[in-house]
Amino acid sequence: MLDCIVIGAGPCGLSAAIEMQDLGLTVEVIEKGNIVEAIYQYPTHQTFFSSSEKLEIGGVPFINKELKPKRQDALVYYREVVRRKEVTVRPFETVQDVARIEGGFNVTSLRNGQVVTRTAKSVVLATGYYGLPNLMNIPGEDLPHVFHYFKEGHPFYGQDVVVIGGKNSSVDAAIELEKAGARVTMLYRGESYSPSIKPWVLPNFESLVRAEKVTMVFDATIDEITNTEVRYSVHSEQSAVKADFIFAMTGYTPDIGLFADAGIEIDPETGIPAFDETTMESNVPGIYIAGVVAAGYDANKIFIENGRFHGGLIADSLKHRLKPETARP
Repeated sequence: MLDCIVIGAGPCGLSAAIEMQDLGLTVEVIEKGNIVEAIYQYPTHQTFFSSSEKLEIGGVPFINKELKPKRQDALVYYREVVRRKEVTVRPFETVQDVARIEGGFNVTSLRNGQVVTRTAKSVVLATGYYGLPNLMNIPGEDLPHVFHYFKEGHPFYGQDVVVIGGKNSSVDAAIELEKAGARVTMLYRGESYSPSIKPWVLPNFESLVRAEKVTMVFDATIDEITNTEVRYSVHSEQSAVKADFIFAMTGYTPDIGLFADAGIEIDPETGIPAFDETTMESNVPGIYIAGVVAAGYDANKIFIENGRFHGGLIADSLKHRLKPETARP
């Protein structure tokens, strides 16, 4: 039986695994994609808000030629961390169930259609924030030319593209799409630009709008998506815009299905799971929370730069419980 299974191989999950390994605990990490899958899903040319040292885990320096690393820099760094720290990651396995047994938990997952069961004395849930897109629940949202994640602009050269939303991911997508030669319209329900937009990005976007290279529509309520257009209303006045492709950048919600199934209490308003902030242990003894998922529906409270420290709290708690004779003072 392992000392711990970590579910989720993002930076915070990997950090927790490394902290536990460094204290002599046996750990495996299960990940439905591959390591740092959420970062892999970032836009191809994404630049981080944080400087590289604030993304470091496991005591491995993140040396980067620029102050703020790009997506590719981070992918290379976290691969190197996993290699150097010899973290055991089980990629492309989707956890189906966490069930209590005597002395620990059974963790059941699926890989290529096969059921895999492992046992551990404890479990860390580090499943991240970007598991489920926020749906608008409008007709046509499930059409094949509607996307909730943006990678890069090149495939949309010469196309009419509508971006729904008005925060960082929407603005970044619109800029990349325009740069790649798409005809871009952005529909946003807010009455003005969101204050959360990165201050070094907004002037560039505003200049595109002033130059009529991007069409910006505020106070827009999306009514319907068809095969050829997006229908929307502004103050009850209906309009439509041609759309070959649509990016519905309406935010994301953490997938907390495993939490509820395991008996973890979730605040219905905030989505915050019940846990002890000094140990990160949930209301279910032996199950811990790590990373942004501890913030519930608010993705602006926990980031890599502070969530990476959850692992130390978890490791200390488990060490005192499982191997008190060698625990850190």
